[in-house]
Amino acid sequence: MPLKLPDQLPAIELLKQENIFVMDTTRATGQDIRPLRIAILNLMPLKITTETDLVRLLSNTPLQVEISFMKIKSHTPKNTPIEHMKAFYTDFEQMREQRYDGMIVTGAPVEQMDFERVTYWDEITEIFDWARTHVTSTLYICWAAQAGLYHFYGIPKYPLEKKMFGIFPHRALQPLHPIFRGFDDVFYVPHSRHTEVRSEDILRVPALTLLSESPEAGVYLVMARGGREFFVTGHSEYSPLTLDGEYRRDLGKGLPIEMPRNYYVDDDPAKGVLVRWRAHANLLFSNWLNYFVYQETPYDINNIQ
Repeated sequence: MPLKLPDQLPAIELLKQENIFVMDTTRATGQDIRPLRIAILNLMPLKITTETDLVRLLSNTPLQVEISFMKIKSHTPKNTPIEHMKAFYTDFEQMREQRYDGMIVTGAPVEQMDFERVTYWDEITEIFDWARTHVTSTLYICWAAQAGLYHFYGIPKYPLEKKMFGIFPHRALQPLHPIFRGFDDVFYVPHSRHTEVRSEDILRVPALTLLSESPEAGVYLVMARGGREFFVTGHSEYSPLTLDGEYRRDLGKGLPIEMPRNYYVDDDPAKGVLVRWRAHANLLFSNWLNYFVYQETPYDINNIQ
């Protein structure tokens, strides 16, 4: 997919090195195409890494996609240069009158806090509510998935005895659902979290459809409003070395951390990472874009309701 990205965004050069086709704004404006407009609310601490991970998965299908990065006013990131934020991110207040074909809300490093104690909770829930009337389909990832399920449907989260950390096998509960088109019977997903939502709570809410779970990692994918909302508890977007970086970071800080499960070759960090989730990550994002954004969004974007 030719992606229309802001000129000079660091992800452009990083992805070109991976032979992934992206285009900057200058080239994209010469194409007479109505691009899909995707807003990304990036709450992760390492903004550039997350941008690159998501753009990688939104690339290489026949449609043009225009990416806009959203930020909130009530939180200032500590790990991303302020110059980068000013150059590539726009406050929600400046975007609230716009409509978008799709939206992605990322995880955030606040999952062990009560939702209402998060400093930006009021602003983020306002954005969640706004998305219901201004976005065709929204993909909530990790903490954002837990937050959306709690805000809209009252689904609680529960602390885990130890961090859910590694690559885990999953099955589709509705294998013929379009979001799983092309998936194998068993597919792998990275998880990195200290809390969980439980299937028994989700199954009690008629408005929610549990689409996938794992015997080890639990709930993975939940759908609502006929595909206008997806809640993804794992990190399909993670690059091969993300969990390795988290593991070594926590070891260096002396934090209690176990080796990520099912991740290193022969469970030996010296042998490197066994990557087995990339194909399904690409399918998840391309199926979402095709069947729940492109196929559902009106040509006149102002008609999104």
